[in-house]
Amino acid sequence: MLCRRRFIPLTTVLALSLTLTVRPAAAKQDILFGGASITGVYYQVALQISNIMNKHLGQKYNYIGRPTGGSVFSINAIERQAFDFGVAQSDRNWQGFYGTADWEGKPLKTLRSVFSMHPETVLLVTRKDTGIRKVEDMKGKRINIGNPGSGQRGNAEDVLRIYGIDPNKDIRAEGLQQAEASRALVDRKIDAFFFTVGNPSAAIEEPAQSVDLVIVPINSKGIQQFVDKHPYYIMTKIPAGTYKGVNQDIETYAVTATVVTNESVADAVVYDLVKTVFDNLAELKASHAAFKNLDPQEMLKGLSAPFHPGAITYYQEKGWM
Repeated sequence: MLCRRRFIPLTTVLALSLTLTVRPAAAKQDILFGGASITGVYYQVALQISNIMNKHLGQKYNYIGRPTGGSVFSINAIERQAFDFGVAQSDRNWQGFYGTADWEGKPLKTLRSVFSMHPETVLLVTRKDTGIRKVEDMKGKRINIGNPGSGQRGNAEDVLRIYGIDPNKDIRAEGLQQAEASRALVDRKIDAFFFTVGNPSAAIEEPAQSVDLVIVPINSKGIQQFVDKHPYYIMTKIPAGTYKGVNQDIETYAVTATVVTNESVADAVVYDLVKTVFDNLAELKASHAAFKNLDPQEMLKGLSAPFHPGAITYYQEKGWM
């Protein structure tokens, strides 16, 4: 008896071959990057870096930039490993690692630095019709000092203390998120707000279109002594013309925006972030006006917590360390 062979079409053979050899693509790793108020520049740091990472390493990572309640919130989220990266003021970075202020006696020794970004000026913004022209004029006024958990609230409390103003007695202190504060100033629900931010900021530009703004200088002997005592602060000026109607330089002090992480984040993840950001720094500088003066050498300064090993590897490759 003849044995019949079954004929298998070539297309079926090819299909079976592909089924056996094609492997599913590796899942992307989600990376959460915390900023701060959605109207502030910290959120833009998280958002724009996430965009750059997804553009250049989107096959490997899915970066998600998230707004947060501010520096304290972000640092605590980093400590709990709820976020992979976050943006925090340089003073809060120092306080968290060494266990002072909000972390009194409880240092966050897992906190790690990645790089610095732009200067963040401490601002006191008011309407022209309030009559507030110097810090002392705030007495008896309704002032937003920032929401609990934000770096700007800590800065506001420092300014009030240095100028001898009691937030519980001398002013009517509010704790609004910045987006609410900007609207409240226009609606005359508050008389002024403190804000620690990179310039220019939409949170100031937008109300400047509706009301005449005044930015109050924060520069006294007490402030200068305070800055001299703390290495994470610098004296600076906001150039005339940065905001509509503000036609003179405004003296104040500043912190630095710092990108932080947890020591538990894999070295490769931090290395990929640092390498991609510095290899595409022109893109980051063009993404927001506050980033236009970023300089690699300056971005390794103003950091209090130790560098993450993944960041160190890249900096050593570049000869920066």
